Amino acid sequence: MMGTKPGAPIGVNIKWHTIDWKAARSSVRRLQMRIAKAVKEGRSGKVKALQWLLTHSFHAKVLAVKRVTSNQGKKTPGIDGILWKGNKAKMQAVLGLKRHGYKPLPLRRIYIPKKNGKKRPLSIPTMYDRAMQALHKLALSPVAETTADKNSYGFREGRSCADAIQAAFNFLSKPNSATYILEADIEGCFDNISKEWLVNNILMDKSVLRKWLEAGYIESNIKYPTLKGTPQGGIISPVLANMTLDGLEQAIKDTVPRRRRVNFLRYA
Repeated sequence: MMGTKPGAPIGVNIKWHTIDWKAARSSVRRLQMRIAKAVKEGRSGKVKALQWLLTHSFHAKVLAVKRVTSNQGKKTPGIDGILWKGNKAKMQAVLGLKRHGYKPLPLRRIYIPKKNGKKRPLSIPTMYDRAMQALHKLALSPVAETTADKNSYGFREGRSCADAIQAAFNFLSKPNSATYILEADIEGCFDNISKEWLVNNILMDKSVLRKWLEAGYIESNIKYPTLKGTPQGGIISPVLANMTLDGLEQAIKDTVPRRRRVNFLRYA
């Protein structure tokens, strides 16, 4: 990685093409492991301090910008119409990711068709807001993964639909397995989560989280307030939804007598 002048902020003289991505991932991973360890030990103050370090680190910022400029949404702008196409724009974005004075823009609301003929609202943040979400997701994921329900598979790191299918097979392939399956869907899950519950219970920067939840959205050139929920389309929204549903597995098992064992599998 290219060096910096004495006294200069980290990253000022670094070019995008010279970034050591292996070192960046390793640096962030070490902090994430420390966050997970603090969560297991019940040290919320330590978790917050480590999250602050991670979200202010140069390595985490370059990974956040890399994510939003490498995924399928890289060609889809928010309401400001801005896309980060060149290496110079990406590097400027990294240096501009700051908590101080941060104010997310409203989301761009579009609708995509569902299999049942209805349409699902999709809220698209700006590139800058996506990068901020990706940055804070790096700090929140260790918390989410450490406290997650055992049989939760949707939007989980290192888990896939194939893993959920394998788990279902394991539940149903034994001689004394259940002979029926109850499939349930939470209607409008993302859109109906309590914003206050999220702010009060999600272990992350409360100020930044509240700003996202209250950003509102633009539809047909009219701005609407976000009254509840976490918008589908945000990078961090699936993590927030999963954390909201964690505990459901145990709650269901607690309602069933021990002699009537019930298996639970969640895939969003």
